[in-house]
This record gives sequence, structure tokens and C-alpha cells, in this order.
Amino acid sequence: MDGTITAVSRSAAHAFSKENEATIRLLEGLGVEGDAHLGATVQHRSRVAREPDQPNYRQVHLIHAELHQELRDAGFAVEAGQMGENITTRGIDLLGLPTGARLRLGAEATVEITGLRNPCAQLDGLHPGLMAATLDRDANGALIRKAGVMAVVLAGGLVHAGDPIEVELPPPPHRSLEPV
Repeated sequence: MDGTITAVSRSAAHAFSKENEATIRLLEGLGVEGDAHLGATVQHRSRVAREPDQPNYRQVHLIHAELHQELRDAGFAVEAGQMGENITTRGIDLLGLPTGARLRLGAEATVEITGLRNPCAQLDGLHPGLMAATLDRDANGALIRKAGVMAVVLAGGLVHAGDPIEVELPPPPHRSLEPV
């Protein structure tokens, strides 16, 4: 279940989209160096307003490139970084990973998956209808959130497009991802 990083992105401003970079540096316990969401406590503005001292379980946002292709096939012009992700992956079923799965990114960095990104209305600011396109229902009618996963940084280091990703699953029993 290993994969590849196809793009890395960050933004120092609380802008929705992030600029693609050649390299980003992950900082242990904090997130992406130079990114507005860097911090041990929550940095997303809506969450800061509610409870500023809560832990930042959303230090790094990862989206699978396969979602970008699915959205392009549906008529949305979406590229890496535009949906706010820091790391775009290929070849890993991010949404199927359990809580606590670890991803080794390149030679140095490791992140631990904390949960699903809950798609928000800001997606419609990028393209009308994009939020709805990142939601689906399974056979039982349960909501499927497809806008990627969130993680915390366990080991810092440089991360580049083209770096390999190694997946390490936690010991069973596995817990399905929930929004964080």
C-alpha cells in the first residue's frame, strides 16, 4: 500500500489554496514550516474562535491525486494545493486508512493520521458545486467525506514531490477515520 508524493504546498496566509513548492519542511509536533496552520494548538480560524487551546490535530492536510482526477473528470479544474492540502499523494487509499496510521514521507518525516477533513463551503469559492462533489453516500446512506485526511507530525524533515510514502498500520483493532 505504499505510494508517492506528487506535490507539496504551503501558504503563510490563511488563504484557502496553497502554493506548490519544490520542498516543504515538516516540524515535529507543529506542522509545515511557513504554513498558516503551523502550531501545537489549533490554527484554523473557526476553531481558534471556539477553543483556542485545543490540540492541533490538523497540522498537515493530505489529499490523494486520484480525487483531483475524479473532480477533473466531473468538470472541475482542480490542481494540487488548490483545495488547501499540504501534501498530494498517489497510490494510497488515504480515506481507507485507520486512525493512527503512520506515513513515512521521504527519508526523514513521519506523520500520523488523525482523521478526515470535513469539506467546507470554501470549496464552492474555488468552484461552485465543488463541496458537493467531495461528498458522497455509501450503500447504507452514510456520508463519505472525500476531501482528504489530516495528520500530526511525529518526525520532522524535508518532503519533496517524488518522494516515496511508506504506510505503517497501527495494531488492531483499527478505528475508522472520523472528521477532525
